[in-house]
Amino acid sequence: MLWNCSLRSQSGLWGSRLSANPFQDRICRVFSTAEDGDGSMSFEDFLDLLSVFSDSATAEIKSHYAFRIFDFDDDGILDRKDLEKLVNCLTGEGDETRLSESEMDQLIQNILEESDIDKDGTINLSEFQHVISRSPDFASEVECSMGIP
Repeated sequence: MLWNCSLRSQSGLWGSRLSANPFQDRICRVFSTAEDGDGSMSFEDFLDLLSVFSDSATAEIKSHYAFRIFDFDDDGILDRKDLEKLVNCLTGEGDETRLSESEMDQLIQNILEESDIDKDGTINLSEFQHVISRSPDFASEVECSMGIP
């Protein structure tokens, strides 16, 4: 049985957390094993998602999946396009919240200066995990509570 992830999240399975998450579609696609790439999830996919977002998952596992979620074109690197899309997801794409072109360029340049260790203009998984390792709250921020005591 496959579930349409976006439909299920709206119906209350995830409550407001996933339905309000700007990365909802990417999360569904990353965890889906459906061959047609529509983001449908099997029960096993759903369990994988819960496992990664549980408080017992390691920061390494969480950062691996976070990287995959942010890698919008699934090419194994975070390039300028991925970073721009990431920023737009976080800030919103409305006129009042969207960054100007110069602000976006400066922000992406700052991100790359801090993260791109090999200076190839992209962020690979190990560079991403290095940056995450400097954020002690990362693992606790990337979790999902089902509200079950």
